[in-house]
Amino acid sequence: MKAVAGGFLLAATVIYVVARWQESAGAAAWVGYVRAAAEAGMVGALADWFAVTALFRRPLGLPIPHTAIIPTRKDALGQSLGDFVGANFLSEQVVRDKLRRAGISGRLGGWLSQPAHAERVTSELATAVRGAVQVLRDEDVQAVLEQAVVRKVLAQPWGPPLGRILGQVFADGSHHKLVDLICDRAYDWVRDNHDTVLRVVSQRAPSWSPKFFDAMVADKIYAEVLSFAWAVKTDPEHQMRKAVDRFLVEFADDLQHDPKTMAKAEQIKQQVLDHPEVQNLVSSAWGTAKKMLLDAAEDPSSELRIRVREGLASLGRRLTEEPELRAKVDGWLEGAAVYVVSNYRAEITTLITDTVERWDAEETSRKIELQVGRDLQFIRINGTVVGALAGLAIHTVSQLLL
Repeated sequence: MKAVAGGFLLAATVIYVVARWQESAGAAAWVGYVRAAAEAGMVGALADWFAVTALFRRPLGLPIPHTAIIPTRKDALGQSLGDFVGANFLSEQVVRDKLRRAGISGRLGGWLSQPAHAERVTSELATAVRGAVQVLRDEDVQAVLEQAVVRKVLAQPWGPPLGRILGQVFADGSHHKLVDLICDRAYDWVRDNHDTVLRVVSQRAPSWSPKFFDAMVADKIYAEVLSFAWAVKTDPEHQMRKAVDRFLVEFADDLQHDPKTMAKAEQIKQQVLDHPEVQNLVSSAWGTAKKMLLDAAEDPSSELRIRVREGLASLGRRLTEEPELRAKVDGWLEGAAVYVVSNYRAEITTLITDTVERWDAEETSRKIELQVGRDLQFIRINGTVVGALAGLAIHTVSQLLL
């Protein structure tokens, strides 16, 4: 295109020289019109060549002011470009309008509702989970678990919340099945341990007591205990059961209000957490969870991946079928995008300015010239043509008036 534009200048120059030579030789008057048009075309071509060249370099290497604009003002142009993008492309109104017209939630819903796409997203999520889990160091995660779980448990008293839970359970009567089970087991133990009862009574009896008398007393005690256990087991309104209920209710209240009971609960809590088995459980919790996550992420037929895939497909169908949900999701997206551009507009535009600043001046000028130079050469061509027409018009008017 430079050659084409230069060819127009060369043609205007040749025409001017020939026409001027013909004028000096006494040619017809119309040659003057040709000469004027060619002369003005030369001027227009040279002026536009200077203008186009001055954008990228100094014409003829001369230090003319306000030339080589792009190399010398590269950083200022980058700053202006960043400001322009920030003001016109990263404004709240522009972002909201673009996102609203894009209909992202509806398009996303239609895409996710297709099983193949839901499976693809699930696979990518599984890959991300595997990468994240494998990158994390076990000792770091265990330290976080101890900090977040164990210390949190230690910081919270057990008495009052446990008392409130037990109080609600006892008030609803949900503990009665546990009491029934204890009563059943107590009766079964007494029934099956006749010899044990006899041995205990014999050991407690005085040494001078006859053996047959001890056996009679033991049988009597055993029969009474067995009868008592049977009564407790079969009678829901037995006084023993009511006593147990009263004890449990009072115990739940003491856990909430009695300082001694609350302190005892704290001691038990500390003993439980300090137990080696509990410490091993906390330490091994991450290892177990890690293995479960990796196995589930690796297996396409795992319950985790099936549920994620079905959940994504269900979300896609809902986004497609429910306008209210689409509007809500679009609102979230708009709000998030507006927050980003409102609070980080300067950081985003800095990407442009910093990038332009790092470019070499001459290389930048060369890159821009390669991108837009072809179109700029049409300015030179048009300048030659328009200049020729303007010169022809000026010469014609001057001849008519003068």
